[in-house]
Order: sequence, then C-alpha cells, then structure tokens
Amino acid sequence: MNGPPLKVLVIDDEPPIRKLLRTGLSTQGYQVIEASSGRAALDALAQHPALIILDLGLPDIQGHDLLRTIRARDDSVPVVVLSSRGDEAGKVQALDLGADDFVTKPFGMDELLARMRAALRHQLQVHGERPLFHSGELSVDLVRRIVRVADRDIKLSPKEYDLLRVLVQHAGKVLTHRFLLKELWNELTDAQYLRVYVRQLRQKIEADPERPQFVLTETGVGYRLRAPD
Repeated sequence: MNGPPLKVLVIDDEPPIRKLLRTGLSTQGYQVIEASSGRAALDALAQHPALIILDLGLPDIQGHDLLRTIRARDDSVPVVVLSSRGDEAGKVQALDLGADDFVTKPFGMDELLARMRAALRHQLQVHGERPLFHSGELSVDLVRRIVRVADRDIKLSPKEYDLLRVLVQHAGKVLTHRFLLKELWNELTDAQYLRVYVRQLRQKIEADPERPQFVLTETGVGYRLRAPD
C-alpha cells in the first residue's frame, strides 16, 4: 500500500478470530483496531476507520442493531459482515441495513481480503460517480446509455438496462432481492420477475449464461456485479 495504512475496525468477541484478522490484515499493510463488544466498537468509530469487519454475534449489542447505529453515524464506511453458515436471513437483514458484503465462517483470508477490496472500490466508485464502468470486457456508459461486451454493442430492453444500471451503481456490493425489487418496481413484487430479467440480462452480456462472470448469484441472498477493474 502507498501512503498511510488504512484503518480497519474489527468487531468480534472471539479472541482467536481477532488474532487471525490482526495477523492477516497487518501483513497486508492495514492498521487494525479491535473491539470485542458493541460498546467498544461505538467508541472506536471516533478513530474513523476506512472499513469495518463486523461479527453479528456480539455479547452486549445485537449485531444488526449495532449496524443500524453505525449506519446512522456514518452511511458511507464499508462494512463487511461475518456470519454463521446457514444464516441467510441474518445476511439478508444485514445487507438491507447497509452492509456492503458478508463472509461466512469459517472463512479464508484471501476471500476476506478480496471482499474488502471490492467494498473499498465500491465506496470510491460511489463517491466518484464515475459515468464509465469497466469490468473485464464489459463496459457501461451511464451517460450515453451504451453497453458493450468486448467490441459488441449490446441492445437491452428498458427494464434490463435499469437492472444493469443499479448493479453498476453498486458494483462489487451484494444487492438483496428485496433491494432490487424496490429499486426496479418501487414495490415488493414477486421475486420471479427479478429472476427473469437477470436471466435475460445474462443471455446478452455473458459468454456462458450458465457460468456467469459478471452478474453473480449470492444464493438465497441476491446478486452482485463483478467489481470494476
């Protein structure tokens, strides 16, 4: 990393997990701030971390309540949630409350680091409001409404484009079915509508729609567009 190290606030009540994260993140050049409880985490926000890793299972404050409080104080700091295997409802609720991503325990450091980088890139993208999006061979010009894959112009229906636009605006972040339905239809309609448009979009922009490289499925949770280059 160039410049001063980015501060990462790790909120977890398990000492072995904090030690793992402290060691793994420090070797990557991050400055690690640790909090073993929700109250300690709220105090640590005064140090203005660049990213937060939040375990939902805390001893004093329910993880979703803590996330709600964090978002009320800072609506832009990326938050990556640590969740238990099989807790899809908890993941969805955390994402709907403003978390950027999640990693399921047990997790590998490489996966966590990749999710952190994607969340940080998403934050920069949102604040930069870049009108041109590039990820691999996919490019989207949000001003001129031009979509290209490699050298091919892609013709999308209005609703397909609206879906891609929302995904581009939040590239790298997991978007829940609930969020996408409200964005695209302004109401909680049947999720089958969303699946149909995702399938149609993949047919047009993916080399192999059955093995998508751009519009990725987060099973039981929602979708994610591959982060920009």
